[in-house]
Amino acid sequence: MSKLRQIPNLLITGTPGVGKSTICCRLAERNNFTWREVSKIAEEHNCLEEYDPEYKCPFLNEDKLLDIMEGMMAKGGNIVDYHGCEFFPERWFDGVFVIRTNNTTLYDRLRARGYTGKKLEDNIQCEIFETLLEEAQSSYKPEIVKELQNDTEDQLEENVNTICEWIERWKEEHL
Repeated sequence: MSKLRQIPNLLITGTPGVGKSTICCRLAERNNFTWREVSKIAEEHNCLEEYDPEYKCPFLNEDKLLDIMEGMMAKGGNIVDYHGCEFFPERWFDGVFVIRTNNTTLYDRLRARGYTGKKLEDNIQCEIFETLLEEAQSSYKPEIVKELQNDTEDQLEENVNTICEWIERWKEEHL
């Protein structure tokens, strides 16, 4: 699919609370890309199923979501924002950026969002054990997966700049 695209598709993934949405928002503004917030797409297109009382969120119907997103991804210029990645087709993405943060920062961010109990503990464990990084590395070609640390405002700005530079290099290489 990437041979047909003139601008790349990106996946920004990582544990909830690492700063994915902030990065995606800034990238979309700077590059005139479409920010695809998977959670919002799932909600808008009824891809959510029964509620999980333990995690206080609905289950995602991945197949339905993928069917809806397939046409969106064809042209390129998409920034997909989601805390999981292994179910997305590899052909959709030219760059996969796994956002990471230290556990103290993550704990504070998740508590501020109202995360408690098992949901809070499991998300912290997910970050400690690099679950999303490993998921991305096993789901996509190693050369397209990049890990970015996102603890501070300076790192946030640096990460946005790094991804913007990556986009420009990709465009030059694929023209």
